Amino acid sequence: MMPTKDMAKILIIEDEAPLAATLAYNIRQEGHEAITAQDGVAGLEAVRQGDPDLIVLDVMLPRLDSLEVCRLIRREFDVPISMLTARSREVDKVVGLEAGADDYVTKPFSPRELTARVRAVLRRMEKHSSGQDVLRGGQIQVDLAGRSASLAGQAVELTPSEFDLLATLMGAPGRVFSRLELLDRLQGTAYEGYERTIDVHIRNLRTKIEPDPRNPRYVVTVYGIGYRLLAEPLTVSN
Repeated sequence: MMPTKDMAKILIIEDEAPLAATLAYNIRQEGHEAITAQDGVAGLEAVRQGDPDLIVLDVMLPRLDSLEVCRLIRREFDVPISMLTARSREVDKVVGLEAGADDYVTKPFSPRELTARVRAVLRRMEKHSSGQDVLRGGQIQVDLAGRSASLAGQAVELTPSEFDLLATLMGAPGRVFSRLELLDRLQGTAYEGYERTIDVHIRNLRTKIEPDPRNPRYVVTVYGIGYRLLAEPLTVSN
C-alpha cells in the first residue's frame, strides 16, 4: 500500500507516553497524521483498523512482544516498519530485520532523525507511483507502479525494502551495487553506515525468489563489494 497524497498516516506503537507524544507532535509538524498505541495488542489492532502508511514500532512492548507484532503485521500487510531499539548489539538489529522490519533507529535519537527517516521511507514508496513500467528478467516480473512482484507467474510477497532492492537490481542488470549504494537507495542516506542491514534484506529476498537460496541464480554476491542481478534478458514495458 502506498501513500497517494502528501499527508500520510503514521502509526506509532510505543509504550513510553512522553516519547510517543513527542514523536506524534513532530510527525504532525511534517504535515502527516499520527496515531499512537501503547502496547503490542493495541498496536496490532490499530494496524488492522487504521491502514497506516508507515509504522514506528518500539522493540520493547507490553502485552505482546514487538518481534511477534512485527511478524504478524508482515503476514498481513506490506506497510513499511521502522523499529525503535535501545539495544545496540548487531544481533538484536538483525533479529528485528529478519522479523520483517525495514529499518531501525537506535535510542537515544533526535526527533529530527526520525522525521528524516519517515520522509525517506515515504519518498521511497512514492518513487514509482506515477509510472507504469514493468521489469521482466528470467522468471521474475516487477510491477513498479503497483509495487508487486511475481516469480514464474506466481505472486511473491515482499516487504517494502525487499521490493526496492529487487527493483533497484533489476533496473540495472549486471551492474554491481555496493552495500552503501543499496542502503542509500533504501533510506535516502546511509544513516549509521549499517551495511549489515542490506545483507539481511538480501538473504530474506533470496528465500523468496531463488530456487536454492544457498546457490543464488538471480541475486549474486560480488565479494568485497556488494551485489548484482545476473544479466539475463530483461524487458521494460508500459
